[in-house]
Amino acid sequence: MKQALLIACASLALAACGFHPLYGGRLAPQLSSIYVEPLAERDGYELRNQLIDLLGSDGREGGKAYRLKLTLNELSNGVTLQNDATITRYNDTITATYVLTDAKGTEVTRGTQTSLSSFNVSNSPYSTLAVQQDSDRRAADDLADRIRMDLGVFFGDRK
Repeated sequence: MKQALLIACASLALAACGFHPLYGGRLAPQLSSIYVEPLAERDGYELRNQLIDLLGSDGREGGKAYRLKLTLNELSNGVTLQNDATITRYNDTITATYVLTDAKGTEVTRGTQTSLSSFNVSNSPYSTLAVQQDSDRRAADDLADRIRMDLGVFFGDRK
């Protein structure tokens, strides 16, 4: 009984402060009306697909109210060295700059998000490539989530 009363009081307090979920049904139409432009790089492909899923879009250009143009910048740094100067760990930094325009081509918002991923180098080149690609895929997923948050906040503030 005490717990139910506490939950009811907390719910009333949250309702009174104007709290509303960022990705509720209220923002879904705006987010799904964004066309994400294709990117040439493998990481760009991953980022675009993840964004399409997170935004609830169908990936098609027709009938969309907004266009999202992305630019990626990738940087790889060796961070762990052995005594013979062999690099055994890398940090990959992926920075995504985005510009959201309306159907008329007018810029409505822009932003930049950065994600860091790390991977270890193994004796097998194939294994190293596989872990690097997996690490970069996780970074692209993180970037997509951060961009979705930015866009959600943007559309939430416009209401």
